[in-house]
Amino acid sequence: MNRKFFLFLALLFLLAACGPKAAQGTDSAVISMADGLERQVTLESPAQRVVSLTPATTEILFAIGAGSQVVGRDLFSDYPPEALSAMDIGGSWGEYNLEAIVALEPDLVIAGGINPPELVSSLEGLGLTVYFLANPLTLEEMYINLEIIAQLTGREEEAADLIETLKARVAAVDEKVAPLSYAPTVYYELDATDPTKPYTAGPGTFVDLLIARAGGINIGSELQGQWAEISLEQLIVSDPAIIILGDSIYGETPEKVAARPGWEVLTAVRDGTVFPFDDDLVSLPGPRMVDGLEGLARILHPEVFE
Repeated sequence: MNRKFFLFLALLFLLAACGPKAAQGTDSAVISMADGLERQVTLESPAQRVVSLTPATTEILFAIGAGSQVVGRDLFSDYPPEALSAMDIGGSWGEYNLEAIVALEPDLVIAGGINPPELVSSLEGLGLTVYFLANPLTLEEMYINLEIIAQLTGREEEAADLIETLKARVAAVDEKVAPLSYAPTVYYELDATDPTKPYTAGPGTFVDLLIARAGGINIGSELQGQWAEISLEQLIVSDPAIIILGDSIYGETPEKVAARPGWEVLTAVRDGTVFPFDDDLVSLPGPRMVDGLEGLARILHPEVFE
């Protein structure tokens, strides 16, 4: 099972429906906030030694200028490249090195949607302060997550600047896409190990959200489940105008797609509208989701992004 499959499945079972609400304590130096598990988490001051348990929270920390405060990160946190300088505390198949985390003496551990509540309890049992960051369901909720981590790490000003920039970029996409009358159908590929029964992004996923906002129609939105299997027969009936290869990191190419038996009849294959894509931009709930939105919009509507 590849890295993306593990992360995606974990997200299916642990996706939280709403973000936490923040409140300052009576002492202005104290930070007291409810997290995604409805636990009240208190810090005496902004965290200076942080361990991140998910790639998304690691990306957020570095994006808001708190990268120097990250002392530990999960195995899969490889962006930005600077994150690799923090200690790897595991995370493959959900197994973290708890002893290594304790040894880092963090004043805050940030967990995310792929982490089960049991892990949070285990870390708390070791005397650590843990904040569970719920997964966002929209870009707007992603901005709230940036604000939350900024408050926890004392990076409010940097986060405010970043959010302003991100909102402006999203608004620019919305402005170009909103007037368009044509929305191409899209097949987003997650895994085609068996090309007769590939997996695509179903309803309620970040992929589904971003394709719609970029001015497209995700054919997977009509399927059951978020990691959704689609038969070749269903794919041929849907006949997507565009194919996007989220599994290109594993070697899938437009040429390989065209060579698959039965796929040659698809409009996207015949028209050459099969595109490799960086799945991290649409699968990790962090600021690079805006990069993903822009990238998808350029693929779906190149005529307005020239």
